[in-house]
Amino acid sequence: MRRAICRDWDEINPEDYKGIWVYMQVDEDAINEASLQLLGVAREIADKLNSHVSGVLIGSDVRALANEPIYYGADKVYLVENKAYSTYYPRLYGSVIVELARKYKPLSILVGGTMKGRELAPYIANTLRTGITADCTSFDADPETRDIVLIRPPFGAWMLAHIKNRDRRPIMGSVRPNVFPMPPRDTSRKGEIIIEDILVDIDPGVELVEKIPIEKKEELPIEKAEIIVSGGKGLGTREGFRSLEELADLIGGVVAGSRKAVDAGWIPHEKQVGQTGKSVKPELYIAVAISGAAQHVFGIREAKRVVAINIDPEAPIFDNADYGVVGDYKEIIPAIIEEIKRIRKRV
Repeated sequence: MRRAICRDWDEINPEDYKGIWVYMQVDEDAINEASLQLLGVAREIADKLNSHVSGVLIGSDVRALANEPIYYGADKVYLVENKAYSTYYPRLYGSVIVELARKYKPLSILVGGTMKGRELAPYIANTLRTGITADCTSFDADPETRDIVLIRPPFGAWMLAHIKNRDRRPIMGSVRPNVFPMPPRDTSRKGEIIIEDILVDIDPGVELVEKIPIEKKEELPIEKAEIIVSGGKGLGTREGFRSLEELADLIGGVVAGSRKAVDAGWIPHEKQVGQTGKSVKPELYIAVAISGAAQHVFGIREAKRVVAINIDPEAPIFDNADYGVVGDYKEIIPAIIEEIKRIRKRV
């Protein structure tokens, strides 16, 4: 029997920890798809270990959502419902999950790598004195040792790291949205809903003063789009995106960008593609003035067809494209737009 004793940490027996948990993030009265996607991964791990999958659902008036994790593969749902949790605060929600984890001792806790998940998961890991592996792209499990292997791309995504947390529990990992497919929804599945009355006495550290709705153009999120026209630093200015937006509107696509375009303020973060942005899987991905760093290529590895347009013939993006066009986008994009319009007039 393996026991771990770490300085200033309590002694634990890893064999006491069982089950794979997934935090169910709720946004606008629905469970975030990133959380539901993780249930499929959790199911695969649990089946290898002959274990179970549980969803953790926290909020106010969320009882109606409690069956959804079960429909997507969970065996149990831990439901914590209280008016005090009507507003998400990371310290508050994190403290609830910590209390649940100390009581039920899960082997692993998985969290969707959304903006909320990225701030929530480290709080839980730090409080429970365990490790966390961010941006996992795959998982494995050993039924004999009951070790879970968390796999992620470090060092610019040129290799894969296989990480084990052998002496601390629970094992924590986060996964960005759309890295894994959504499991099928089966309303015939049955499971157990465990209602927990937990009211943590903790200062959230922040206070919600006002909610200001942001007027957004009704547009398909990039992670769901079948056609994406994406721009990079090579566009030069924010104005460079105007021609990309025209092309995207013309072919029924959406506009996205690289991290450097986001850092420059030319496009919002929710439209960022890459290792620190979103993974996409369109039928067609048009990369315009994007060099093709490994971090960006990581986010488009599920794209069916990639077309690269770049003035540099040595740009790495051409190594990952199905079709490449060498030239200035200021000439190429308008030419494509005019040709599409000409063909449509003919037909």
